Amino acid sequence: MEHSTSATATATASAPAPSSTPGPDVVLVNLRAAVDDFLATPASLRCDPETIIFMEREMNRMSYGMSESVAEFDQWREWGHDGALSATAWIDTLCHLPKKEARAQLRRGKALPGLPLAAEAWRKGDIGPAQVDVLIKAKRPVTEDALAGAEDYLVQAGIDMKFAAFCGVVAYWEQMADQDGTDEAALAREARRDAYLVPSPDGYLGKMNFDVIGGAIVANELKRIEDELFEADWAEAKERLGRDPHVDDLRRTPAQRRADAMIEMAVRSASTPAGAQRPEPLFSVLIGYPTLWGAISQLKQGPVVAPGSLIDWLDEATFERIIFGPDKRGECSKTARFFTGATRRVIETRDLECQHEFCDLSAEKCQIDHIVPFSEGGLTEQSNAQVLCGPHNRMRQQRPPPDG
Repeated sequence: MEHSTSATATATASAPAPSSTPGPDVVLVNLRAAVDDFLATPASLRCDPETIIFMEREMNRMSYGMSESVAEFDQWREWGHDGALSATAWIDTLCHLPKKEARAQLRRGKALPGLPLAAEAWRKGDIGPAQVDVLIKAKRPVTEDALAGAEDYLVQAGIDMKFAAFCGVVAYWEQMADQDGTDEAALAREARRDAYLVPSPDGYLGKMNFDVIGGAIVANELKRIEDELFEADWAEAKERLGRDPHVDDLRRTPAQRRADAMIEMAVRSASTPAGAQRPEPLFSVLIGYPTLWGAISQLKQGPVVAPGSLIDWLDEATFERIIFGPDKRGECSKTARFFTGATRRVIETRDLECQHEFCDLSAEKCQIDHIVPFSEGGLTEQSNAQVLCGPHNRMRQQRPPPDG
């Protein structure tokens, strides 16, 4: 695009000549001038995909330089000249950055020498501070040697994958590198569970913090009731308006429905007759082929779960066993013309979310699409199926515009 080239050129026009190495003051002056030139370009001329990618990569590179500089600043202790007791306190006071972010910058900077491949990828802009934080967290005394051998693979995952998928890869790697440690970490997360609801002048305020399994149980039930309320709101608005409503026509906002769903959970709990049968939670646990020689498992919703954390639920939960072999085929067979029942469930569990590159809608809310259309002889089987949300499924079925 013309405006992309223009914006990129503007951002780099003030770079110093390569024939000599400028001093730090000159570099800062040129950097400020380049930023000024870039910001002087109308936003409408720097909003194309190429420029957004360029900006995000340069932001990553700047964050690398910032962490590197903060680590050096901490080492040279110039912050002490002003009476500050730490570099983060100095940055908090003079740069007005939250101490949490200042500590994160310092932590990343100090970790760079121990993660040379991640540091190089960050310096190039291929990954950002979020990926680096995940790798820093995974580096512990017991995993340090294994991480040195796996760093190339994990960094490449950070470059190639969406952030959530990258986190899953690292979590799997941690289970293989330190099974005891991941089980202990899961127990620690469970120990930190907390929920409170306190009165306030405006009603009640609260907060919830659950481990992976407990959170999944609460979230699934809350979402189920929220969906019921959405259907009721939709039906009411359709009857009131005499047409299919828009989201703005519904009598409750999503936030209000979530709150009402939580209240409904409490009402249903209080209304349960004494002695009623306690429902069993259903765990869909994905088990990869490597589990035959290693510990890998995750809930159907996506979070990786330490196998040891499932033990306490063995007596009161229903476990669904789905094993994926090297060909990604689950232990279900095709049953009908449409993807229904067990066949649909195993495909949802395999794909987890819409398979369009720019979508992450959960599989339960999506459709199962024939990769080779059924009308063209495509079979209703797992190898010919993919999860797509409604809009992306319809987009795929649209015919290309006629030539000319």
